[in-house]
Amino acid sequence: MIGNYLMDNVGNQTSIRNVASKLTSGTYKTNDKTVGAYMNYFCRSFLFYPIQRYDIKGKRYLESDKKYYLSDLAFRFSEIGTKNADYGHLYENIVAIELLRRGYEVYVGKLHEKEVDFVTIKEGEKVYIQVSDDISREDTFKREVSSLLGIKDAYPKLLIARTKHEESQHEGIRIIDIARWLSDSQK
Repeated sequence: MIGNYLMDNVGNQTSIRNVASKLTSGTYKTNDKTVGAYMNYFCRSFLFYPIQRYDIKGKRYLESDKKYYLSDLAFRFSEIGTKNADYGHLYENIVAIELLRRGYEVYVGKLHEKEVDFVTIKEGEKVYIQVSDDISREDTFKREVSSLLGIKDAYPKLLIARTKHEESQHEGIRIIDIARWLSDSQK
């Protein structure tokens, strides 16, 4: 049950205490220590990868509410299928695992009340990344770039989305189609 919950919530901040209370309010009786132990087992077996939060403005790591990404989305589809699938979060999961595969340190960024999907570090170089399903609607596009535009340092910023177009730029933010980004192993 805990595994299915995590699979259904990839890309969402996950609190061990909230998972335990959700399970306890249903038909199961558990506590946060038991749930935390199972989540730790899932991570130690490389089924899920926990991604820690990083405060961009304060330049410090935060211990609260990590995000958990599934090592292979085929596990999710075999267990819970495609019903109610949030493709933005599924794409975010794919990008997280690919960033880890490429050797990046990966964090979930927090900037005031906004979130940046990923703060990545490799060889001392940071890159800020937002991931989205579809940015063709103006309100969605503005929401996705607003977090990146709020970051005032000079590190590269990247928006990865299902655009099906050539790479473009918006106010210094590279916008690239997810399929192109995945096929370019050098970036």
